[in-house]
Amino acid sequence: MGFRMLTHQTTYRVIYGDTDKMGVAYHANYLRWFEIGRSEMFRSLGLPYKTIEEKGIFMPISEVYCKFLAPARYDDVIVIETTLDPGVKGSMKLDYRILNQSNEQLLVHGYTRLAYMDANGHVTRPPAFLLEFVDKLKNDSA
Repeated sequence: MGFRMLTHQTTYRVIYGDTDKMGVAYHANYLRWFEIGRSEMFRSLGLPYKTIEEKGIFMPISEVYCKFLAPARYDDVIVIETTLDPGVKGSMKLDYRILNQSNEQLLVHGYTRLAYMDANGHVTRPPAFLLEFVDKLKNDSA
């Protein structure tokens, strides 16, 4: 059973401000690019973060992993591939692959795990509307 619809790709051009003195993308920017991938995925699926927050749910990152394989450099166009892991319960896990668009070289892979918090900053169970949303995605992609 594949989950192709749970994967989204977006591109980003590495700007000069993303790089260090050697012209290599600074390591912390990959976490920003994970966020771009995550935000664009939700937006493309019709549920932007803004809508989630308007419902009183916030999703801070509780865990992050990033494995660096090769550098992105100034003016590279990177592909940010984001995949929702539908098997995780109690939190949300997204997997990422960042590739160089010109040669499809894998630069980085990693993941983020997000908790659910209410408007008062208390950890909460996954809200029903998000569980239903993920279930619909799983069923649509099966």
